[in-house]
Amino acid sequence: MTRYRKLGRTSSQRKAMLRNLTTNLLYHGKIRTTVTRAKEVRGLAERLITLAVAEKDNFDKVQAEIKIPKRDANGNRIKKEENGKMVTQFETVQRTIYKDKPSRLAARRKMLSVLYPVTVVPQDGRKKRSLSQSIDMPRKLFEEIAPKYVDRKGGYTRIIRIGQRKGDGAEEAFLELV
Repeated sequence: MTRYRKLGRTSSQRKAMLRNLTTNLLYHGKIRTTVTRAKEVRGLAERLITLAVAEKDNFDKVQAEIKIPKRDANGNRIKKEENGKMVTQFETVQRTIYKDKPSRLAARRKMLSVLYPVTVVPQDGRKKRSLSQSIDMPRKLFEEIAPKYVDRKGGYTRIIRIGQRKGDGAEEAFLELV
């Protein structure tokens, strides 16, 4: 007997589908899928949330000096000629950096091995590439999702059955974060 559902797919297709569903569940908070897929995704998502809750506050704050390019009113870098070359001008700024401890770094890497990168594209359709933002999913897990579940011992997701799909009659469900 197998430990997991095969879902009628090869192993690489199945892993990709489950990673995609898990990423979307954690990003949006709710997904609509079949009941069997929801049951498989629930295990993956709950393991990631448990990992995030355990390592939520496991970091050090470090003061660092960072060089940032000077910019003009239009947002362009200010350049100055030195030895016949145009060189960008920099200013030094003090910043607080959150440095992960080893166990939190390991947890972050484990999360990244499961979650796909998420990119948010602006809705207006103009300047898609320059205005797109990359979402750090482990950071979202540590900072937004984990604090909600600190006092909870598990059971971070809920499956709500919604009936059969019209096309093929598959049993559908909403999988949501509690």
